Amino acid sequence: MSAGSPEHGPSAARNLYAFGITSFLNDTASEMAYWVLPAFLASLGAGPAQLGLIEGIAESVASFAKLFSGYLTDHIERRKPLVVAGYFVANAVKPILAVVTSWWQILPIRFVDRLAKGVRGAPRDVMVAESVGENRLGSAYGLIQSMDSAGAIAGPLTALAMLARYGTRGVFWAAAVPGALCVLVAVFGIRETGRRAGTRNQGGTQKAMPSLFAGPKLSGRFYFVLVAVALFSLGNSSDMFLVLRAENVGIPVSLAPLLGLVFNLIYTLGSWPAGWFSDRFSRRWIAATGYAIFGAVYFVFGRAPSMLAIWLSMAIYGLYYALTQPVLKALVVEAVSQDVRGRALGIYFFVTSVATLAASLITGELWKLYGASVPFYFSAGLAAISAVLLLVAPAQKSNRT
Repeated sequence: MSAGSPEHGPSAARNLYAFGITSFLNDTASEMAYWVLPAFLASLGAGPAQLGLIEGIAESVASFAKLFSGYLTDHIERRKPLVVAGYFVANAVKPILAVVTSWWQILPIRFVDRLAKGVRGAPRDVMVAESVGENRLGSAYGLIQSMDSAGAIAGPLTALAMLARYGTRGVFWAAAVPGALCVLVAVFGIRETGRRAGTRNQGGTQKAMPSLFAGPKLSGRFYFVLVAVALFSLGNSSDMFLVLRAENVGIPVSLAPLLGLVFNLIYTLGSWPAGWFSDRFSRRWIAATGYAIFGAVYFVFGRAPSMLAIWLSMAIYGLYYALTQPVLKALVVEAVSQDVRGRALGIYFFVTSVATLAASLITGELWKLYGASVPFYFSAGLAAISAVLLLVAPAQKSNRT
């Protein structure tokens, strides 16, 4: 390993566990609200177009936050404050959903929530990379992703248990409990991993921070992967459209959290093994397989032949997340040098978020103009093309491609 390699042992393990627990608690809070939000929006008079607008604008601000925070990550001495602030703000605004009276009031709440997520994303992922060796990147990201999606199981289950008795607004209030616990674990459990200023500037003088895209060049391999992911993301609209489609074919609104449970169960079980396997095999092939699964699921949602097909597809959809989320982050991190990991992750998050913004708006408009099937077929086609692009991307300079 090069200079600045992470220290292995108890400190590294502590960070992985702390990040895993914060992810679990944060996602429990988020998913309690997330899977009942479409029905809540409908009760306030909103439809697919309004959902697309809310999710699209929220993702747009998150994209700029991710880009800037990735840049900061490479140049600040302490990254933990960014991570803690991101968790604190996101969980402070969720309970406000309980008091809104109009659909447009949800927009600023989602705006702030996604802004906070954007701020914490890159510094957290760089801290994870600095806590393990490069040969364990996939399994580290996979472990944290498994904990994250485990929270996404606990969230819908809790929401489902509370809906009948306390209603949607009661679910929003209850989300404050795991949210507060998440912040506490982040404050007291996470250890700083940032390099000292002297390591970054051996001359001992204080240098001005370079412009956003200045500094060491990012590799061609990174940009090739970025193009494939960006194209895919143009068809990867908010998962809330899957929930709306399920309701459209007859699955009751009250079962929306159970849809989340089905998908997240597979996501949880698959993320850590997928990350571990990517440390030993081709990350590109694993991620491309995930894209192919996404395309198949969206094709089925477009046809919607039966409610059983929707339930089965939602379960299989979890495999897409497991095979791509931790693996693509590891692919990005290993494609660049250590001193630009934050910038690479920031650009990666930024580009995918901008494309996701477009995807939510496109899906909302296609749904309104041509019906529910067309946007799902559109997404399936882009996923197939993107899978092929990942497979022809330049290989990593090692035995693993």
